[in-house]
Amino acid sequence: MEITLNSGHKMPIVGLGVWRMEKEGIRDLIINSIKIGYRHLDCAADYKNEAEVGEALSEAFNTGLVKREDLFVTTKLWNSDHGHVIEACKDSLKKLQLDYLDLYLIHFPVATKHTGVGTTDSALGDDGVLDIDTTISLETTWHDMEKLVSMGLVRSIGISNYDVFLTRDCLAYSKIKPAVNQIETHPYFQRDSLVKFCQKHGICVTAHTPLGGATANAEWFGTVSCLDDPALKEVAEKYKKTVAQVVLRWGIQRNTVVIPKTSKPERLEENFKVFDFELAKEDMELIKSMDRKYRTNQPAKFWGIDLYA
Repeated sequence: MEITLNSGHKMPIVGLGVWRMEKEGIRDLIINSIKIGYRHLDCAADYKNEAEVGEALSEAFNTGLVKREDLFVTTKLWNSDHGHVIEACKDSLKKLQLDYLDLYLIHFPVATKHTGVGTTDSALGDDGVLDIDTTISLETTWHDMEKLVSMGLVRSIGISNYDVFLTRDCLAYSKIKPAVNQIETHPYFQRDSLVKFCQKHGICVTAHTPLGGATANAEWFGTVSCLDDPALKEVAEKYKKTVAQVVLRWGIQRNTVVIPKTSKPERLEENFKVFDFELAKEDMELIKSMDRKYRTNQPAKFWGIDLYA
């Protein structure tokens, strides 16, 4: 249930993503997830709910539900804080009520106009396009991330939404290699070359949006999810599992970490029950053939520019 990162620290293979979680429901979801067995929480400054997550974690620790050392907590540096890495990390730690992070990621490989530490705004110019700061290099940001490790604030550092080229560059200039690259990947968007490149170079791939976004991305971006795919429904029937469980199991068997997000208690439990079966080789191959190169998380909708172009 764990993978050993190149930093030497262990990361649980299944985590709970807290993106778009309603603040008032976070406490119950996190407490319930810990009771179910989750030991990995994926947060971000940009989700604007670190303080609520922190309250839930504090309760879990104070009541003896779980020890701090038994939880793996990730959060992320927002685009507007690339020139303020240490302050931003300390701000996240304060909100999460933690002394250290297990993993801190650069959320996107782009620095934007600074709007104040912790505000995580995406400032747009008069032209409606994201106000990108061209004076801060990703190399500078990475070396500031490395300082967090030597300061004892962070155990592992990594990247998110980096392609092969940017990941290769990070490997070239890094003193501490990125432990993780968190990317969108699911049966409709497999990104096999990027996954292979990262794994070949000792970087763990974490799959955000591992179920293809489902309702959340349909609402925001008008995309469709692989969960409705007839072929996947047939595979799920074969194993007497849900389509979501099959998709998560596929991700695990690719040696990626999966961090599904849900606000429904029944799904919380369902998404964790993926360790009692294994997909046969032919079913792995079937799912491999379903790749549509179909990205469902499209921030260009809000930024006026497609950073993946």
